Amino acid sequence: MAVKDARVYRASQDAVTARIRTAIVNGDLVPNQRMIEADLCSEFDASRSVVRAALHDLAVEGLVEKIQNRGARVRAVSPAEAGEITEICIAIEGLCAAKATENITDAEIAELAALRAELITAAETRDAFAYSRLDHRLHNQIRALSGNRTAGMVLDRLRAQVAHHESKWGMHPDQMRRALPDHLAVIDEICARRPEQAETAMCRLLNGLAGMTRAAAAPG
Repeated sequence: MAVKDARVYRASQDAVTARIRTAIVNGDLVPNQRMIEADLCSEFDASRSVVRAALHDLAVEGLVEKIQNRGARVRAVSPAEAGEITEICIAIEGLCAAKATENITDAEIAELAALRAELITAAETRDAFAYSRLDHRLHNQIRALSGNRTAGMVLDRLRAQVAHHESKWGMHPDQMRRALPDHLAVIDEICARRPEQAETAMCRLLNGLAGMTRAAAAPG
């Protein structure tokens, strides 16, 4: 019975952790916002012990900052730290692209070819929402094709830390026009099963997007 209770408690803790994490990533909880246990208990219908355990897990992930005698708050990531995290993410995404070339099947090549056509259509029709959705889908497919689950977990954790900064990556029509050739190059190199070229193309794509974001955020 004790083992069953422990499993139920852990499942509840994991669920609350996931919901708070989602709230942070989506911007419902913003950097430096105080996280009051009583409010979280009410919002997520959880006990204080479950909320405390969830906040501990999120502190380990770098999303929450514990303040002595003052509870916790959403950790603020500086632009400099966000840049460092992005550099690491780019390297890992490049690795995933290279690994994808080793694992991709003919059927999966056909799937990427279809996604390629959708990206072109979204760019030509200046549909920023569709383009962003397809970009997200492409990266998820490449991570899955890489077969490296650890890379996926690390990326999830790091991307969550810089979600506040990446939310500013608005895919405007001009950005779509500039990013499209790099998106297509990533797909083409993976489908051609060229690992080094796929890695280079992925890093070029992500560095370009990061550069556009920095330029858009610059004063003046």
